[in-house]
Amino acid sequence: MPIDRKVLVLLTVLGLALAGCSSGPPEPETTAGSFADALNRDDIAAAAQLTDDPARAEQTAGALYDGLGKEVTYTVAGTEDDTFTLEATWKLGKQGAEWQYTTTGTAVETDAGHRIRWNPAVLAPGLDQGELTYAPVYPEPARVLDSSGGELLSEQVVTLVRLAPGADTVAVANLVSPMAPGITAASLAADLAAAHGGSVTAISLRESDIAPIREALTAAPGVTLAPQTRLLTTDRALSAQTLSGPAELWQEQADAAAGWVVQARTSEGAVRVAGREPGQTTDIHTTIDAGLQRATETALDPIGQAAAMVAIRPSTGEVVAAGQNDAADAEGPITFTGLYPPGSTFKTVTTAAVLDAGTATPDTVLPCPGVADIEGRRIPNDDSFDLGQVPLHTAFAHSCNTTMAGLAVQLPPEALTTTAERLGLGVDYVTPGLTTVTGSVPVPANSAERVETSIGQGAVTASPFGMALVAASIADGATPAPVMVAGQPGTPDRTPPPLPATVTDQLKTMMRETVTAGTATQLADIPGLLGKTGTAEYGDNTNAHGWFVGIRGDLAFAVFVADAGSSGPAVEAAGRMLRSL
Repeated sequence: MPIDRKVLVLLTVLGLALAGCSSGPPEPETTAGSFADALNRDDIAAAAQLTDDPARAEQTAGALYDGLGKEVTYTVAGTEDDTFTLEATWKLGKQGAEWQYTTTGTAVETDAGHRIRWNPAVLAPGLDQGELTYAPVYPEPARVLDSSGGELLSEQVVTLVRLAPGADTVAVANLVSPMAPGITAASLAADLAAAHGGSVTAISLRESDIAPIREALTAAPGVTLAPQTRLLTTDRALSAQTLSGPAELWQEQADAAAGWVVQARTSEGAVRVAGREPGQTTDIHTTIDAGLQRATETALDPIGQAAAMVAIRPSTGEVVAAGQNDAADAEGPITFTGLYPPGSTFKTVTTAAVLDAGTATPDTVLPCPGVADIEGRRIPNDDSFDLGQVPLHTAFAHSCNTTMAGLAVQLPPEALTTTAERLGLGVDYVTPGLTTVTGSVPVPANSAERVETSIGQGAVTASPFGMALVAASIADGATPAPVMVAGQPGTPDRTPPPLPATVTDQLKTMMRETVTAGTATQLADIPGLLGKTGTAEYGDNTNAHGWFVGIRGDLAFAVFVADAGSSGPAVEAAGRMLRSL
């Protein structure tokens, strides 16, 4: 049947209209957009299929992502005829360096439809010259200096001694055991076995250590040497753990000043494609007194258990020494962040609270029985010594647990907590170059807990730094803001009011008696020394840590010895440090 002319015209118009409605962007723009989208999804294979040479495109794009990472965003900035423009932004490396650029490409008609004419430069400038790699460019390294301007930490070359399966473990052990007696052929063989066919690092050596044995190690089968730079103590005898704060500050400064470079690997060498020059760094001046630091660490060396010592200048808050021994290094920077029951050194806080409350004076006569049952707690003195009726200053000097426990139950519930904070214990600081935790003194829930808190047991914890800060607060009359980097004091999370000067003066007199006639008479030959000993039970109360806190002139310090059994090793370490000065 013939079609009506009007119907034919209507169908033709409708067909044109539908064709107009369904039309999208030009093919080149669509292809470029799909290409960018695939790259942004890290779908390299899909992106490569949109080119006229998928195999080469996939290989090149994969190498690009391997060299620069995958933090990239591509967008189509515009098209004109068969040509399109891409904008790219890369985030490079840990420092987040940003590389922005534009490229152009061409879409061509193929049997499979529009495809991008493959050219490596469509992905990144310089990619047509060779594979691209990124590297940070660090500035001239800063130094970390002590208080007199001497070098404390510096960037040095260390060499990693790497062993592959089949390495001559006997030869390696013979070469490195003089520096590390714990390394044996058997230990190296065990490390390799645990690596299940992988390589292991046997040891990292300073340049002075590896120089005499470098050739022999290089010749040993299965051994490779990998030199790298690290920030190390200039004096190898010093603990790097206690100086980790300045080291972190140094690294932060280096990272902030770092530049970067993107290079193309060519047959003639690396060709710079883009980058930014590094900025400048400045030396970090710490408050560490090098002589006192060495004396501190030397004093701890004979101790087999983990031991730490930190010294603060009360008048300024400057941390002038912070040392710990090898056993402590294995546990981290316990000098500043290790938390332990402070034992009888906390009696400085308890006595201050008693004096401040007016419950007793230094001359108030109080009982010091060998054992006392207080609020359901049986409290003994060390070896159950019994002094009978004595003045408070005598009970303090001889560290009478029973006297302190009896006084504590007369105090308000929050008295020990607030007094500790007024001496810096329980206050947190944000200090450049220093990560610290002072301790914690929770408000006792009842009188029985108050008894335990009064003698530094129960829920009370303190770091060696925290107890040094208590000593500095007593010495100065107010808690000084700690300082590790000259001119950059720490900021406290709160600032409790200081104790009255009469209280801290009386406390200092009692601490002097502790040295001249109390529990620290081993140090009586040291002029002007004030102190307080401490033994702190932990766990099932069958073991105890040892403590000593001291003040001598404008120096306040704390010594901690883990699992010492008594305060004796801490007192002896303090003596070695002070006498060496």
